[in-house]
Amino acid sequence: MKIGLTGGIGSGKSTVASLFEACGAVLFDADAVSRELTAAGGAAVALIAEAFGTGVVTPEGALDRAAMRRRVFGDEAQRRRLEGILHPLIAQRREQVMARAAGRSVVFDIPLLTESPAWRQRVDRIVVVDCLEATQVARVVARSGLTEDEVRRIMASQASRAQRRAVADAVIFNEGLDLQELDGEVRHLWAHWQACETMLRL
Repeated sequence: MKIGLTGGIGSGKSTVASLFEACGAVLFDADAVSRELTAAGGAAVALIAEAFGTGVVTPEGALDRAAMRRRVFGDEAQRRRLEGILHPLIAQRREQVMARAAGRSVVFDIPLLTESPAWRQRVDRIVVVDCLEATQVARVVARSGLTEDEVRRIMASQASRAQRRAVADAVIFNEGLDLQELDGEVRHLWAHWQACETMLRL
């Protein structure tokens, strides 16, 4: 079974991804792969420098995320240019993970799944982690040092809560849940979907 997992910034999606992994899923974390590709010595850094100039690369040889964010934020052509470099490399890693899964269920942690219609055809089910916008802002401000205005600008550039919920086969409403309760939600959903898969194979 292939599960697409998404949610807005600060929703708790990464925590849910780790809980699915604890259930036995193989995890593909698109953000983690992207960070690896753009770290010092990463496969994407030279290509990005060639496309955007050395001003977006740190002295250590990694992608300068702040500089790149300023370059692509609000500029659709520049954003697509960056995606044209990263997405094929990320897709290669995705295929490698699927090959290694050897029949186990795979959870694809994709922040912009809703904005990428092709994912509907790639996965069997989509789960969205949701919470109130005020909660998103509070969580991200607390952990990142970004201002409330900066967080809200990021949120405005992503799909809305309504858009994400519209593509979901299941929604985990991560509002006021402690880790144990969130784990229970994930395990219940995992058990249900695994049982459905078993029935389909009978």
